[in-house]
Amino acid sequence: MQKISKIRLILIVMSVCLALTLTGCDQIGKLMSMVKGHGPGGPMGPGGPPSVSVVTLTTQKVTLTTELPGRTAPFRIAQIRPQVSGLIQKRLFTEGSDVKAGQVLYQIDPAPFQAALDNAKAALGRAEANLKATRLRADRYKDLLADKAVSRQNYDDAAAALTQVTADIAYYKATLKTARINLGYTRITAPISGRIGRSNVTDGAIVTAYQPMSLATVQQLDPIYVDVPQSTTELLRLKGSGLDQEGADHNRVRLMLENGAAYPQEGILQFSDVTVDPTTGSVVLRVVFPNPEDVLLPGMFVRAVISEGIKEQAILIPQQGVSRDPRGNPFALVVDADSKATFRPLTLDRAIGDKWLVSSGLASGDRVIVEGLLMLRPGTVVKATPFNPTHAVPGASPQKHSKGGA
Repeated sequence: MQKISKIRLILIVMSVCLALTLTGCDQIGKLMSMVKGHGPGGPMGPGGPPSVSVVTLTTQKVTLTTELPGRTAPFRIAQIRPQVSGLIQKRLFTEGSDVKAGQVLYQIDPAPFQAALDNAKAALGRAEANLKATRLRADRYKDLLADKAVSRQNYDDAAAALTQVTADIAYYKATLKTARINLGYTRITAPISGRIGRSNVTDGAIVTAYQPMSLATVQQLDPIYVDVPQSTTELLRLKGSGLDQEGADHNRVRLMLENGAAYPQEGILQFSDVTVDPTTGSVVLRVVFPNPEDVLLPGMFVRAVISEGIKEQAILIPQQGVSRDPRGNPFALVVDADSKATFRPLTLDRAIGDKWLVSSGLASGDRVIVEGLLMLRPGTVVKATPFNPTHAVPGASPQKHSKGGA
């Protein structure tokens, strides 16, 4: 009985193996039937080769720009300090208002300076009153000296007195001029036109001449500077780029504000500094912007869009036509003369709008696949149609890239 049971078990195992073998053959047959019609590089589809949309590349003239951070600075700035010491009688401006050059900002008590001026006037008058008598005496002694009527010593004394009175007059004139200037300095005026900030002193404060602390600050805001640091590495790259940097638009600069909005006015690149900052390895580019509405304030963070030059033979490719391998290297699929998808490694420069600027890997006349990339392999025979942005090809897999680096 045990021997019969073993034989029965062996027969059951053999039946199961035979069934599995037949099932596998059936599946293989199905797979082989599915393989029929495949092209050399991939599936052909029920209606022939897969359809893809292509863009035929052409060279074009492109103005290249670079976006650099910068900060605004006043066109002119004046720190208001007293030139004489005294008591502030009154502040004569409104904080935060616009002031004109020559406008009186503070009044220092003029009484002691008026007294000094009057004293200088009186001293000058006294000296001028003595001048006539002293000159007549010197002239008379000179005539008498020729007749030996006076001694030589008397004449020398008279001549010295005349010289002293003349010197006193010059001295008191200078003293009078100084007193008049100091009296004028009691009226502290704005040296430039612009916007004045808060006052650091109030009425009744004692100030000293040329003190370290300023009384207030006046800044001219229209026009206004934008200082943009640029690395020397970037500067050398631009000089060796071979771009056409001629034309009236080369020195024009656009500006982006802190909130991302574009500033409506264009600026002019005034100069590039010749000294490299050793701490940052950069030079400063100074741009002048009109600021009639006072939108730009000193110290604001902005981004300047500076023109690098014109690339005459630029190759631009839609961003959705660029893919990346597992290492992140960009590539594109191009339809060759045999209607096959061909792999092309790319070197990208930068993003310009919704396109990539290609440095190498593509040429004018290449047909780049931008739609129908899903499951498409190099070597696959494809049916290429011109790209129409308003229609999508089934199986399209557009690529998304952020603007900035390649």
